[in-house]
Amino acid sequence: MKNSSFATNNDFAPTRRQLLGLGLVLAGAAAINVVPGVQLLASAQAAVPATAQKIADHFSSVKSMTGEFVQFGPKGEQTGGKFFLERPGKIRFNYDGTSNFRVISDGRSVVILNKRLKTSDLYPLSKTPLKLLLDDKIDLSGGRVKSVKEENDVTTIQLADKSVFGSSKITMMFDPKSYELRQWTITDAQGKDTTVMIFNVREGVNFAPDTFAIDYTANRELNTKSR
Repeated sequence: MKNSSFATNNDFAPTRRQLLGLGLVLAGAAAINVVPGVQLLASAQAAVPATAQKIADHFSSVKSMTGEFVQFGPKGEQTGGKFFLERPGKIRFNYDGTSNFRVISDGRSVVILNKRLKTSDLYPLSKTPLKLLLDDKIDLSGGRVKSVKEENDVTTIQLADKSVFGSSKITMMFDPKSYELRQWTITDAQGKDTTVMIFNVREGVNFAPDTFAIDYTANRELNTKSR
């Protein structure tokens, strides 16, 4: 993936809604308009498009990666940081700036940490759109693929699975030649979009054992004190 640069506001503290836009518990990705080049899959029995399956197989084969991200909120808010991913189920986002936000999945749960405010919100990974990104093998069966749009410079795939995260959907954009993931968009129930772009990506990396660790004791203590 080619290097890119983005101007970010390092002191911008993302709200909980914007953090959840990384793919946690808010609903769905941006709807794709019906235009030439877009395949709409109307039924659960529809065959998975060959392009989507090739991309899913390639992305599933990437067992670990790290890089930088920039996130755009519904009102144009912008922040960024570094991310770390390891299949199955593990990801970590370290936000830049003084807010010291962290989003961590250990394969079972996802925690949103705000060390400055001393808050820790815990969610089951299985009920988040992130699950589709982090599975050992990305499963496109059961009508999960809602649309595929192929263009010269990008291939866009929209996924949804009500059994996993309700009405949520996730739209992912890939390089049509390398099949590398470029960005994804999450849209909440009110139709507000949050987009995450990744860049300066390195694949096949090793991480320290505690990179994706969640301190469940600290989580219980923080939430007990806040009651």
